[in-house]
Amino acid sequence: MKIGFIGAGKVGVSLGKYFAKNGMEISGYFSRTESSAREAAEFTGSELFLSPDQLIISSDAVFLTVTDGAIKDTYLSLPKALLKGKQLCHCSGAMSAEEAFPDISDFGAKGTSIHPLFPVNSKSESYKELKNSFFCIEGDCAEEWKDIFSALGNPTRIIDSSIKIRYHAACCVASNLVCGLMEESKALLEQCGFSGDEAIAALEPLVMSNIRRILAVGPTAALTGPVERNDVSTVKKHISCIENDTDSDIYRSVTKKLTEMAQKRHPESDYTEMKALLR
Repeated sequence: MKIGFIGAGKVGVSLGKYFAKNGMEISGYFSRTESSAREAAEFTGSELFLSPDQLIISSDAVFLTVTDGAIKDTYLSLPKALLKGKQLCHCSGAMSAEEAFPDISDFGAKGTSIHPLFPVNSKSESYKELKNSFFCIEGDCAEEWKDIFSALGNPTRIIDSSIKIRYHAACCVASNLVCGLMEESKALLEQCGFSGDEAIAALEPLVMSNIRRILAVGPTAALTGPVERNDVSTVKKHISCIENDTDSDIYRSVTKKLTEMAQKRHPESDYTEMKALLR
């Protein structure tokens, strides 16, 4: 299978390099910016294409690794006569293959969504860590791509298109929303006199230990702190020192979830006062 990429951003370059490093054949890259496609082609040992038509002709599978908002429009702009017998893939976590590639079967082609549960943040480095990524796959060629990634050593799961957005919400809670919580924690420490760098350094062992514990025993069993021990007085003091309304809402909302978890862990305890405080 020859794999081509329309779009030479972080995901397209990282995935192409990962495939190439594992012996898969990369036909090359096309991008609106010729320089980025040239750079991607050189990095992956593949070819620069100056038109999507030529890339499609030279590829069996074409990844549309453009921004999520541009996937469907990019697909609609492709010459449909060239799509017969081809696979089109995208890497959006929130969009199904059917949504991205409407009526693709009418043109004799197949569509698949392939999403790595991994924060791809570098064109030159992220590919090295993709071997550890879990891939969720959906669409016409899901079984084929599941076999490909399984052969590469990646854990995979085929998911149904109907739950794609719920799946993506789960990924964002564990990734993007954690960034928001860390920023809030950092800001509170800065109010205590820490510099930003000092705050991150101080939080690192706390965060890493907690994450390892969560991964080992699960979130509910890993829970510690004032909510878990039903310390209403301390939670009340926390709320009183958080002045910004948005930050206070974040603290209250997450603490409500923690209260549910604590009640599940300690069904004999009465969390009525804690729940009333958080309303």
